[in-house]
Amino acid sequence: MKQDIICEILQVDRLTEIVDIGANPIDGEPPYKPMMDSGVCRVTGFEPQEQALAELLAKKGENERYLPYAVGDGETHILNICRGSGMTSLFDPDPKSFEIFQSLKPLAEVVKRIPIETSKLDDVAEISLIDFLKIDIQGGELSVFANGKKRLESTVAIQTEVSFFKLYKNQPSIGDIDVELRHQGFIPHCFAAVKQWPIAPAIINNNNRQPLNQLLEADIVYTRDFSLPDLLSDDQLKHMALIVHNCYRSFDLAIRCIMLLEQRNALPVGSQKSYIDTISGRSV
Repeated sequence: MKQDIICEILQVDRLTEIVDIGANPIDGEPPYKPMMDSGVCRVTGFEPQEQALAELLAKKGENERYLPYAVGDGETHILNICRGSGMTSLFDPDPKSFEIFQSLKPLAEVVKRIPIETSKLDDVAEISLIDFLKIDIQGGELSVFANGKKRLESTVAIQTEVSFFKLYKNQPSIGDIDVELRHQGFIPHCFAAVKQWPIAPAIINNNNRQPLNQLLEADIVYTRDFSLPDLLSDDQLKHMALIVHNCYRSFDLAIRCIMLLEQRNALPVGSQKSYIDTISGRSV
């Protein structure tokens, strides 16, 4: 199924604006990769770690830009650079937690501490519109949301990392993030990924990273509350449909967005049927 057919059905007349905070490519391809491949989005990424930023800049495409800012509360903090770059955080690793998850302990070793100025999301001049925010900054997500309310007013989807078990001192929990995002008009939609981790000293099948049941972290997707469609513009509904279709295969939510657009006469009668016909036969 071609991505441009969906754009044609939705009559999208601009690129979807994507912001990726903590764009370190350590976890592989981002969820919006299909949109990048089909040229329907523009990506602005933030990555303060020099090596990760250099890798992003070396591989970036025409509609990508990457900036060295640390996004947060606008204050100066200490960046704890860890041996595993994916563990680097503005929060101090908690030794008590890494005694429980010992296979992560070497990665959480702080090898350097540097002062770093953070920028509020609302104050970043390079951003005027955010349709989709992806964020993974090891505990700093709540500060970004709390200091980005103005920029997030137009946002229709957020993928954020959340923690079930705090790995850093004073790290916000999934409950803290859920309260903030609901307050800003978002609701949980799906899990993009769930990470479990073995509790020390258990080692399963001689693999110190094979988990049983303990939840550690997850990437959870929030969308603008689509049960309140009067609060969503036609443009927001179109980009929500495009994002959830391409990034998460949420065809049901895309259909609802198209139905609402048809009811508003923002799309021609038959658009919903055209979309269903287009996805029919595809495994869901």
